[in-house]
Amino acid sequence: MQKLMQDSLTSSIGSCEKCALSKGRNNVVLCDGDETAKIMLIGEAPGKEEDAQGKPFVGRAGKLLDELLKTAGVDRQSDLYICNIVKCRPPDNRKPEREEKEACRPYLISQIKLVKPRVIILCGAVAMESFIKEKTTITKARGRVFENPEFKGVKFVPVFHPSYLLRNHSTENGSPRDLTKKDLMFVKQLSA
Repeated sequence: MQKLMQDSLTSSIGSCEKCALSKGRNNVVLCDGDETAKIMLIGEAPGKEEDAQGKPFVGRAGKLLDELLKTAGVDRQSDLYICNIVKCRPPDNRKPEREEKEACRPYLISQIKLVKPRVIILCGAVAMESFIKEKTTITKARGRVFENPEFKGVKFVPVFHPSYLLRNHSTENGSPRDLTKKDLMFVKQLSA
């Protein structure tokens, strides 16, 4: 049943032209990982490598994410389902605009309903702002558990986006990378 739902979703998104992002894409970037995972990770949008390969988080930020997940004991293929707020790459890697996020939201909601995760990692401010209504910053919200009445029983945990971590190289205790590693370990515990 889940495979059928995923195939239907893939078909719908593959032919989507709801916003201008569809005109510049090479590939729709739908998801990666396990549809039965207890943890879902939602990023912002595909980048250049993701658009080329049709898979989320495969560029430099994705490689760093893979390292952090491994350190936290989270297997990308079996413990996680990864997707983005928008499924097509914005020009020049700009942040997705409101209309673009709204156009993709039904697809994202369908993905959440398909996977039925216990925990959703909100990777970066754009993902966080799409699900958390509290006015806050990613720095203040990261590592905390939030709820969204639209998704009863699901825990939302914001973390720094790996592209931000690429610009902040420190791995010292309390650095953004260190905090993200700890946040991912916390998510692993929450999902058990």
